[in-house]
Amino acid sequence: MEPIVLTHPLVKHKLAILRDKKSGTKEFRELATELSTMLCYEATKDAPLYEAEIETPIGKTKVEKLNEDHYAFLPILRAGMGMLDGVLNIIPNAKVGHIGLFRNEDTLEPTQYYFKVPSGIEERTVIILDPMLATGGSACDAIASVKKIGVKNIKFLCIISAPEGIARIQKEHPDVQIYTTSVDEKLNEKGYIVPGLGDAGDRIFGTK
Repeated sequence: MEPIVLTHPLVKHKLAILRDKKSGTKEFRELATELSTMLCYEATKDAPLYEAEIETPIGKTKVEKLNEDHYAFLPILRAGMGMLDGVLNIIPNAKVGHIGLFRNEDTLEPTQYYFKVPSGIEERTVIILDPMLATGGSACDAIASVKKIGVKNIKFLCIISAPEGIARIQKEHPDVQIYTTSVDEKLNEKGYIVPGLGDAGDRIFGTK
């Protein structure tokens, strides 16, 4: 599947400010949250609804509702945590798990150090969160981990992406839909996205 790239003018505007090295930690966090909300909005366009009856101040009516319990968000630690509030704005009753990965700076491949997910996750739509899809190593490792425990319906949300990372997910997990606000030019020799936005984790948590 080809990635779904958000092209709304507000998305482009907020992404431009997010990329700017002059944007501080507070602003970066707020923008990451807002963009994550927009990505989640797009990723749930195909969400199934069920019919229910409610009573308004005027009278009873039939409505369509989302089964929020059908969803689970899995941020990839630590940068993925910067997207969690944004998606919970959309589906506040979704379950939340965590996948801890760090990247070997020599091989650029991920090493998993933590994996904790809600019970019954195999019955849910799982939305994996990571602000940056660079080499695709962490994303593919996270996707493979949840597939091993029986998850069938998986989506991947990232703020920016590189063609290399997209190609790797398409090759290893062609059934996973990618949602992003930008497909950037390339990766540099250190595996960073160009032009990118720097290190998302450092900018979210103010560690540099």
